[in-house]
Amino acid sequence: MLKRHQMKFLGLAIMLLAPLLVSCGGPIVKQDVDGPGDIALNDINIVDAVPRDESRSRYGNPTSYVVFGKTYQVMENSDGYVERGIASWYGKKFHGRRTSSGEAYDMYKMTAAHKSLPLPTYVQVSNLKNGRTAVLKVNDRGPFHDNRVIDLSYAAAHKLGILAEGTGLVEVRAIDTNSSTISRPVQAAPLPLASNANPAMYIQVGAFASRQNAEQLRESLLRHQLGDINIKPFMAQQTRVYRVRIGPLLGVEAADQTAARLNDMGLSRHHVVID
Repeated sequence: MLKRHQMKFLGLAIMLLAPLLVSCGGPIVKQDVDGPGDIALNDINIVDAVPRDESRSRYGNPTSYVVFGKTYQVMENSDGYVERGIASWYGKKFHGRRTSSGEAYDMYKMTAAHKSLPLPTYVQVSNLKNGRTAVLKVNDRGPFHDNRVIDLSYAAAHKLGILAEGTGLVEVRAIDTNSSTISRPVQAAPLPLASNANPAMYIQVGAFASRQNAEQLRESLLRHQLGDINIKPFMAQQTRVYRVRIGPLLGVEAADQTAARLNDMGLSRHHVVID
């Protein structure tokens, strides 16, 4: 699982920042297999990133970019950003290599990769299953696996408790570094689920203003035996929207398999939703 999304991450670095893929202190020792580092970590020696107001990086902030035929838009700013999804992590295979921002990737620091947040952006990431939180600096692009929202450094994944499984259900919140209380994340959405909660995961396939259109999509999906398919009304900007979802899903592997089947059906505009 890790190999697939990490190769996508490397692909972006090659396409966008090939001249920067050099070590900052000597030759890179190539690692063919990703994995944990050689230095033992514990919660005592893992220190959160300290949010501070920084200018945009000279690198890694194009208006848009293309990876494997898909176009990604870079956000103008991170104001009010909050999103739930699946997190992954990357480690020793990329240790010492340049990130999309131009900084060297250090697997022992509290950093992360994101597809669209400006570089750098400071975020608070919360593990929705165990309640652990971490403050990270987003300084890289990725992950480019269909169902991943953020790629964590090895140290961040350790602190959040997702190393063993390789993935985790998280909430990502941008931190307002212009605020006098920058240690606190922007409160733009409900707080993360409590510790030991059991969040439900779905794949949302479509959202419609018309209930009839939502029902038509649901009937079409039912013929493919993808599991439970429901329609959930939602108020967005004073307009009722009908969201078509598959699930709840049993785990990340089930979500990946379902997403792959949807892609094969020509339905690529889907994303993971966690309630």
